Amino acid sequence: MNDEFVQIAKNRGKDGLKWLEDIPKIITQYEKKWSIKVFSPFKLSYNYVAPAEKLDGTQVVIKIGFPKDREFQTEIDALSVFNGDGIEKILEADKENWVMLIEKVTPGLPLSTLEDDEEATRILAGVMKKLWKPIPRENKFIPISEWMKAIPKLKLKYKGRKYPHISGALVDKAESLFEELIATSETPVLLHGDLHQDNILSSDRAGWLAIDPKGIAAERAYETGAMIRNPYPKMYKHPDLKEIITKRINILSEELEIDSQRIYKWCLAQTVLSAVWSIEDEGGRWEHALSVAEIMNEIKI
Repeated sequence: MNDEFVQIAKNRGKDGLKWLEDIPKIITQYEKKWSIKVFSPFKLSYNYVAPAEKLDGTQVVIKIGFPKDREFQTEIDALSVFNGDGIEKILEADKENWVMLIEKVTPGLPLSTLEDDEEATRILAGVMKKLWKPIPRENKFIPISEWMKAIPKLKLKYKGRKYPHISGALVDKAESLFEELIATSETPVLLHGDLHQDNILSSDRAGWLAIDPKGIAAERAYETGAMIRNPYPKMYKHPDLKEIITKRINILSEELEIDSQRIYKWCLAQTVLSAVWSIEDEGGRWEHALSVAEIMNEIKI
């Protein structure tokens, strides 16, 4: 287990430490239950994810979530609704124990490796359209109105005092945009929730496939927000973020047949939200999200 994964688990306190201790036992249990052989894990962050092999030689992936992690549960539900259309297939799931077995996407080349950003953006838009699904009547998917509560919580926490790193004007604008967009949203559908270039892989089965959905209930345009500031290494060093962001928004508007202004507003609001999350969690990359948000705030669409 890599240091980042161990530290994230430790940050969860006693429950996180117990989870680290339990993972080897969980692996042994599900090797028997699902007749698989689990190998060394991938580079880990929030979940334990490792390649595995079934008795017939089929390559699969086991994913073990932190107990009580709501997003792990909605990921299982989302994969079940998506049913392999534009996304990895779910093969087995034990929601009570936060464990799932999923298709291994091969060859698994990330969309972020494509040099042509326009081509990558059009591919990403095509995956988006495959994933949009009606929301089942009985569901526990996360409404976007719940996610945006991080912004009023930040304002309440500081009560007029200066926020760390981020300007009050930008926070206020994001809050206003969220209120406007939620109030005027079209019928929500099931979205991936974190669809960006590193969460789309090349596959032998069906072209490009998404991985790691969050399971979000929101209008279609919301899905464009995650990709606008990604892939992080490429965007962080890009000499003209304003040009590439503007071009992406126009391509997405054309491909998805959604008003470019609405895409722009969702992207700006969500990028500020991403910065707020990172600042509050004292995590990395808030600087990049904030720089993208500040540049977007200057763009005229």
